[in-house]
Amino acid sequence: MSNWLSGLLRRDVKTAVSSRLVSLAAGRGNGWRPRALPAQMQAGYARNAIANRCVRLIAEAAASLPFEASERAAQRLLNRPNADTSGPELWETLYGFLQLAGNAYLEVSSLDGAPRELFILRPDRMRVLADASGWPAGWEYSVAGGKRRFERDRATGRTPVFHMRLFHPGDDHYGLSPLEPAGRALDLHTASADWARSLVDNAARPSGALVFNGADGQLTGEQFERLKAELTGAHTGAANAGRPLLLEGGLDWKPMALSPAEMDFIEARREAAREIALAFGVPPLLLGLPGDNTYSNYREANQAFWRQTVLPLARKTARALEVWLQPWFGDGLGVAADERAVPREDVS
Repeated sequence: MSNWLSGLLRRDVKTAVSSRLVSLAAGRGNGWRPRALPAQMQAGYARNAIANRCVRLIAEAAASLPFEASERAAQRLLNRPNADTSGPELWETLYGFLQLAGNAYLEVSSLDGAPRELFILRPDRMRVLADASGWPAGWEYSVAGGKRRFERDRATGRTPVFHMRLFHPGDDHYGLSPLEPAGRALDLHTASADWARSLVDNAARPSGALVFNGADGQLTGEQFERLKAELTGAHTGAANAGRPLLLEGGLDWKPMALSPAEMDFIEARREAAREIALAFGVPPLLLGLPGDNTYSNYREANQAFWRQTVLPLARKTARALEVWLQPWFGDGLGVAADERAVPREDVS
């Protein structure tokens, strides 16, 4: 498992709550099945190279844009969220969870009514508590059998939990992760990698076959063992690659190739990889996927990635933080992503 995801799955910043099942799709056969959120992150991040790279690209790029706050105390909080975590580390984790789970949470720790530290809360342990009218009134966080409840302060408007989510048209309280619409493509891509590994381990097809055309079509035991030893010693391994094969009378070489169905399977895997990248908003060219002609060059694809994926995400997060922190620092607080940190060649 990736060290980054392992850290996310082990991090217990505060004692905390519940594990919520996330349904990724309903289907028949080997479709994308409902699974717990940790399993979703495991399947989508730790076991699939395309999704892993997409999440890392987005999280690392967005976290490279620092936040600028109009209040000095708020600026310090955003730059150094807590004693153990730097700003880029915390924001990279938040963006990563947002892509993997569709939701991301922060907890603010205050002293004498003033925010002092920010901590990441894992989304798989968080449950939104709705009031009688359906509006979120609080949150419940659980870990190791313990539970913590967070509630809004109706008098001041202050909320100890920052909840950011991606748009979900069918859920009032939780966001939609890109892993969900990409679920079937993700399953196909991962399953095809498992198939290729099994093919190599258990039933790899040889590049060709030696066919004996003798009288009875059978080699004697001595002939078979001698031929096997010759092939093993003189025609296997990197040092013998391309070495011509000398055939005796009655032996014929029959080359083998992938069937059209198997070629379609390989192409389907490539298309699945492109579909995963599309769900996350990452140009396939940045992932080195073959056959992508959407962009004329790498620089153009990188510009599209920053303009269409990274900058909108950073701006949205800045505005959400501004709204969340204003009850603590005053209505005049402004928070913005420092877009001067974007490489100029990527936005020009």
